[in-house]
Amino acid sequence: MKIVAMIARYLLALEFLVFGLNKFFLFLPMGPLPTGAAGQFFSVLMSTHYLYAIAVLEVAGGILLLIGRYVPLALTLVGPVVVNILLYHLLMAPSGLPIAGLTAVLWLVVFYQVRSAFAGLFQAKVEG
Repeated sequence: MKIVAMIARYLLALEFLVFGLNKFFLFLPMGPLPTGAAGQFFSVLMSTHYLYAIAVLEVAGGILLLIGRYVPLALTLVGPVVVNILLYHLLMAPSGLPIAGLTAVLWLVVFYQVRSAFAGLFQAKVEG
């Protein structure tokens, strides 16, 4: 399981690092904007520069995952991005759902490896 989690961590790191940097440097061709609600959503993200905030989270999380330091923090940074990727493809652009699902599975595998770091979040009551 340790090797599987390490491979998942590297794949997740590369995915977020490459696609996060692409939002700044545009080295991968984007193609035409999707039509309908998906296109409108993506257009708003670009016009408000909100996409750059997402890119910063992706790059920071990707670097931390790649070097293997502060992995729980990296998962916390990219976790909401993974949820948004899943929701975007589930609700607006279902053609990308398999890749979005794979991203979520990779995140879950890495999360399972470091789940003890998140133990405090799953307590019903906190003393104090």
